[in-house]
Amino acid sequence: MKAKYLIMSIAMLSVTVGCTDLNVDIKSQYTSFPDNDRAIEAKAASAYYYMRGPIGRNYNQAQTLSSDEATTFSFNGSDYYDQGQRIHFALHSWNADDALIGYYDDATAGITACNKLITELGGADADATASLRAMRAYYHWVLMDSYGDTPILDHSLGENEAVDRSPRADVAKWIESELLAVVDKLPDNVDASTYGKPTRWMAEALLAKLYLNWAVYTCGDVTKYTPTMPNEKLNACVKMCDDIIASKKFDLSDDFLKKFYPDNGYQIKDFIYAMPFDPDIDPGMTYARFWTHRSGNKTFYGVDLPNSVGGCIAMNPEFVDKYNLKGDERNESFVGGPLFVRDPSTYKATTTPWMIDGKQVTLTKTITLDKLDETMPVDNTAHGGRSQGYRSIKFYMDLSLTKSQERRQGNDVPIFRYADILLEKAEAIMRGATATNGDTPASLMNQIRAYVHAPSVVGTPTLDDLLDERAREFADENWRRNDLIRFGKFEDDWGYKHIINPSAKTQLFRRIFPIPTATLKTNTNWKQNPEY
Repeated sequence: MKAKYLIMSIAMLSVTVGCTDLNVDIKSQYTSFPDNDRAIEAKAASAYYYMRGPIGRNYNQAQTLSSDEATTFSFNGSDYYDQGQRIHFALHSWNADDALIGYYDDATAGITACNKLITELGGADADATASLRAMRAYYHWVLMDSYGDTPILDHSLGENEAVDRSPRADVAKWIESELLAVVDKLPDNVDASTYGKPTRWMAEALLAKLYLNWAVYTCGDVTKYTPTMPNEKLNACVKMCDDIIASKKFDLSDDFLKKFYPDNGYQIKDFIYAMPFDPDIDPGMTYARFWTHRSGNKTFYGVDLPNSVGGCIAMNPEFVDKYNLKGDERNESFVGGPLFVRDPSTYKATTTPWMIDGKQVTLTKTITLDKLDETMPVDNTAHGGRSQGYRSIKFYMDLSLTKSQERRQGNDVPIFRYADILLEKAEAIMRGATATNGDTPASLMNQIRAYVHAPSVVGTPTLDDLLDERAREFADENWRRNDLIRFGKFEDDWGYKHIINPSAKTQLFRRIFPIPTATLKTNTNWKQNPEY
């Protein structure tokens, strides 16, 4: 069991809250709130993990497959097609009924749980509720970043109380005000007791991300946003980054690959805020299931896995090409070409070829479909369709899984990392913020290059250089969609989306997702996002 479970999983205490109905009557069952820190923390922690399920699968796939990182396909036009719920994202043709965008419900359930507990623990002004307010702000950010206009739910709704969606810009400003109001009240210690929970540093990292995307969030119409729009919050972004850097509580001393292994946890110095996973008590993380070669449950990992794997997600060739730095340890976060059996103790490749039917399995970088249609079909053979596309092994398969645990991994997923803070500061300076503490975009990027043993940046890096650095550093960490929108590249050509769905070039409204159909049916006073 991981060291982080010194604090056990408070997630098991989670209350079940109606997901889609925002017009619910939530009344406290308590006449007084706990009067000791331990009881307060146990009660509050039940509201921290409502995004665990989505981050473990649907949110991850929505962010990743809608970006240039990865594509997906079906086998023979049917197997793993699943009503197109993943393929629609690879083709930029998603709709309001696709399962991957259903995490709207999870975030609103988290907000509802936070509001209930804020009331029980003394109200918004009580010091005991600071962490809940920070968590509530994070859930609002998820909704605002993904869906645009969203209701500001700053209290428990009364019976028959209707709520309207607020403009995205107003939500961004409210999130900022909430985080600034509580940041000094949040814990600033970094250890097992605060792992996976809101801290000062989590709030500042969220503020930095909010500020860097401020022009996106406040432009009014997502289709009008351009990356040349002025951003009044760039210096504020740098200020948040500087406070995190000056704390000296985080660093880049961890090996790049090992920080994502199944035994990662609070000891990783790069993690500012992460979502903890455990196959039994905190389940839901399934990244390797979809990335692993479909025959890879047998012998590839050096052990036979107790369950099958899907193998229906692969890297876009254009994204593979970004891993072009000699000696860069991040180049080992995916596999391609001839495959070799992995050592189950070191997770490294051995010299033993991985053979199926007397032939070494070889992954092709290019992906060739059997026909150009919306099912994106490849054949279902070990050396054919199953071997098309390079595969991420960044969140390495948890080899200790049992059959009863199915394919639920124990790898924790970082949400905010120190490496991100360095690159956000570099980007803010590139976009016009005042440089501080002698830092330059090159010196900040070179801190990243140094710890992964990649060549140093020479000269003055461009914004495109920085975007490529972010690609290498944060692949499969749920940030690429966010980055591409901010850089004005979300509609660029990659994969098959512009071949099968040419309208993807001009559908700028897809910079936000549609409100799920089920949510609209419950909140009948809402209108769907434009063009959906």
